[in-house]
Amino acid sequence: MTRQSIRLSPLHNQCSLALAAAGLLLLYLLPMAQAARPPLNLPGMTVNVAERYVDIEATVCLDEGMLELVACTKGTKEHESIVAVEASPMHIHTALLVLGATNGHPAIRQPHEPPDVGWIDVPPEGDPIEVFLVLPDAAGQPVEHPVSEFVVPAGLDSDGAAGDGGDEGGFPDAFLFAGSHLRDNGDGPRTYLADESGDVISIATFGDELLCLDGIHGHGNDALLWQVNPENLPPVGAKVTLRLRVRKPDAAPATADPPS
Repeated sequence: MTRQSIRLSPLHNQCSLALAAAGLLLLYLLPMAQAARPPLNLPGMTVNVAERYVDIEATVCLDEGMLELVACTKGTKEHESIVAVEASPMHIHTALLVLGATNGHPAIRQPHEPPDVGWIDVPPEGDPIEVFLVLPDAAGQPVEHPVSEFVVPAGLDSDGAAGDGGDEGGFPDAFLFAGSHLRDNGDGPRTYLADESGDVISIATFGDELLCLDGIHGHGNDALLWQVNPENLPPVGAKVTLRLRVRKPDAAPATADPPS
């Protein structure tokens, strides 16, 4: 089994997603050269194929406090997320696939080998996706701001120095395309778990998120390491654009030397 088939397995389990959403987008894209493909408008988002990013309509929902997520769906976890989106996480997943990203899986627990010994935690996998907020500058022109500008270590004092709860490392600007999971519902259609939980871009580990940080991160109150940075963040209720840009490693040269 190839690496790609393993990492796409959650999506392969739902034919309706692959045929209806991905199929519709691919039919739109195939007849044109990449540079000539105009942006595609979908509910709550715009897919820019030529530039390999998706813009998602979002609303600022938090300007102080601890963070478990960067983005959630509307009506779910606005009390612990910077922005809320109305677009379906499953549709965002499909857009990222169209842009050439490969999903992996969220953090999971699986039985230890040999059996009956316990469980092991498996860290998440997936292609890196850069995350930005797009805000207007003084002239009204849109400017990309890495999401790290709006996140600081927990426990910062008024002078910006880290307190006991601070983390010395900087907040990343790229997240893993984990791809959530699909849950069986008997004879009914499977449920894309991020659509149900609202976990679009997570900082803490929930195990059902669309995008996540590398590694495994607790979400108990004593385990939260990051808080929102309101400086330069528009006020709560402001409409902003959440931009997800696919970041791929450079392709190998087409004329690479054969192995010796």
